[in-house]
Amino acid sequence: MSELTVETTAIPGLRVLRLPLHVDSRGWFKESWQREKMLALGLPDFGPVQQNVSFNARRGVTRGIHAEPWDKLVSLATGRAFGAWVDLREGQGFGTVVTVELDPSVAVFVPRGVGNSYQALEDGTAYSYLVNDHWSGGQQYVAVDLADPAIGVPWPVPLQDADISDKDRQNPLLSHVSPVPRPATLILGSGGQLARALAQAFPDARTAGVRELDITDRDALEAWNWSDYDVVINAAAWTDVDGAESLPGRQQAWQTNAQGPAHLSRLATRHRLTLVHYSTDYVFDGAQDEHTEDEPLSPLGVYAQSKAAGDLAVVTTPRHLLLRTSWLVGEGKNFVATMSSLARRGVRPQVVDDQYGRLTFSHELARATRHLLDVGAPFGIYNVTNSGPVISWAEVAQRVFELCGRDPDDVVPVSTEEYATGSSPAPRPRRSGLNLAKLRSTGFEPESASAALDRYL
Repeated sequence: MSELTVETTAIPGLRVLRLPLHVDSRGWFKESWQREKMLALGLPDFGPVQQNVSFNARRGVTRGIHAEPWDKLVSLATGRAFGAWVDLREGQGFGTVVTVELDPSVAVFVPRGVGNSYQALEDGTAYSYLVNDHWSGGQQYVAVDLADPAIGVPWPVPLQDADISDKDRQNPLLSHVSPVPRPATLILGSGGQLARALAQAFPDARTAGVRELDITDRDALEAWNWSDYDVVINAAAWTDVDGAESLPGRQQAWQTNAQGPAHLSRLATRHRLTLVHYSTDYVFDGAQDEHTEDEPLSPLGVYAQSKAAGDLAVVTTPRHLLLRTSWLVGEGKNFVATMSSLARRGVRPQVVDDQYGRLTFSHELARATRHLLDVGAPFGIYNVTNSGPVISWAEVAQRVFELCGRDPDDVVPVSTEEYATGSSPAPRPRRSGLNLAKLRSTGFEPESASAALDRYL
């Protein structure tokens, strides 16, 4: 009995599996699908929802070449077959061909958009395949001519002697096939600081602001065509920390920061999407000098509580990247832009000196997002900020004043309590430093906050 192995091929995503057969005098037994073992060897967790069986009575029966809109794992229950796969997805690999002879000990994982065809080499050959979408009759698939010389498939049984349906004999040549579009990335919340940076980091992504798709509108989310996408990046959020303490603000914060991500999480599970979501240092109470990804949540105010609830919803979908960040700076209204404006107008501001953290520039957060997706980082929670020492808001303001040509001493450090005199701001964590070790373990090195600040100004 051989060991289970998973092999790559010339077609990205197409995998050949060598399955151990447990043989005795009665016959054999095999594990056609063993999730834990196969995932450990590199097979994607494709979430099959249906099993189908195709029986070919005679040698020479040939089916395909079709590219179905789902992933599938194909193996034989009995007999032998010749398999041919053609990459019909858009891109440089379009038209690449892979062939493998199948028996009960060989299986193939076929990603959506890859054309597949099978020719029975023995009478009574039966295929079993798992698919991650429900089959229904009458569907039209992208297909290609079995005999097209451009793909040059070496059929063991000559096609003139093969049993082929009339429909498959009329499939077009490869040169007439429109490539299957690759699933797109969707960025939600366009218009904000982060969404604008993400649009630059993902130039081929589609964007949808609240007018196109409101994440608090469950009906609109259900009606959206998610089959066009494989990655959804949610940059939509309610970020008015003090405004969230009011009645209308509280409702809006919970709708946008908690209920919206919960809707997206359910949809991501149903449609096998990778969901990228952004969280905040505010989900912690600031009692620790530095916060790791596995620290228990301890939010203080309404905004923080709504974000923590969104975190709990997002981690329920298997393919999630939850990125926690702090002190965001980008194109638009932010602390650095405000301090720069005050410096240029000759103002001497009071700034709290007992809240500590690191700046995160939106382009750095977008760069980290791109990195984690590109390298296939393990799904889960990651802290993402710029690097460097943890400093106070007052120290940030002093550096901004210095870069703007003002005396840093024109920034007046005050305590949180002094700053809040005469008002009732929402509670804020005093220590917001996020540990970056997990992010660095993926091969990403954050740029220093000081260098990014110098460039920003």
